[in-house]
Amino acid sequence: MLKSMTGFGSATQEANGLTVTAEVKTLNSKFLDIYCRLPRSFSDKEVELRNLLTQRLERGKVEISLNITRLTDVRPGVTVNRPLIEAYLKDLRETSQGLLLDVSDGDLFKLALQQPNAFNSEVSSASDTAASDWELILLTALEAIRKCDEFRQQEGNGLEGKFQEYIQLITDRLTLIEVQDVKRIPAVRERVRNMVVELMGNDEFDQNRFEQELIYYIEKFDISEEKVRLKNHLSYFLEVLAADEANGKKLNFIAQEIGREINTIGSKANDATIQRLVVQMKDELEKIKEQTLNVI
Repeated sequence: MLKSMTGFGSATQEANGLTVTAEVKTLNSKFLDIYCRLPRSFSDKEVELRNLLTQRLERGKVEISLNITRLTDVRPGVTVNRPLIEAYLKDLRETSQGLLLDVSDGDLFKLALQQPNAFNSEVSSASDTAASDWELILLTALEAIRKCDEFRQQEGNGLEGKFQEYIQLITDRLTLIEVQDVKRIPAVRERVRNMVVELMGNDEFDQNRFEQELIYYIEKFDISEEKVRLKNHLSYFLEVLAADEANGKKLNFIAQEIGREINTIGSKANDATIQRLVVQMKDELEKIKEQTLNVI
């Protein structure tokens, strides 16, 4: 199944007075590049979220953004120890009066808040709340990732159709090249025959040199092997495209091999019609190479 590296997914969930919105965007990238936007209170969960994205999205430039809104009042994790503050305040007031100091109650209250054990920490309650919140956040993130992956699959289906179209166009032009090659052979044969006549009329004719030149021109103009290899590469591309584990890197490697055979046909054919067909094949191949960069 082909997947594009371009994708988008968003999800929103509410529970226990908390609303969480997650958005996941993915773009082309040679490797997996993850960027997380998390509330500071959950920064310690970034590694867990990164591992999840790595497992689900595999490759590409990935950006995840989490927006968290609290809809109901919550108890703070730290509360004022009122009885102790009252005791501090009473002692400070009596002390200031005993020293005949004119100190306002506001200043005394600030000083009382700075004394030991002036605040109570509700660690267990805050921890339980954070764990519950993270569970909802994780579920929302998973839903956004799932939707992004579905988007990638839909884009991949479109790419698969395009690849098949491009390969078919190259195949059609290869068929035209085979037809033209049959017409080209007599022209090549005539050209070699003229060269032979010219060499035979030369007083310094060298039989060994003649055989070498003949072999050279036969090898130079013959494109039979290139046509066979190109057919095989085109078939293999479609085979990999239909596989369950199709991937952009492998398709790109095959496209490079296709390009080598097309270039060789163009350089060896020495025929205007075939060279025009080669240019058209190269145009379709460039589209393939460009699109393989967007495949996981």
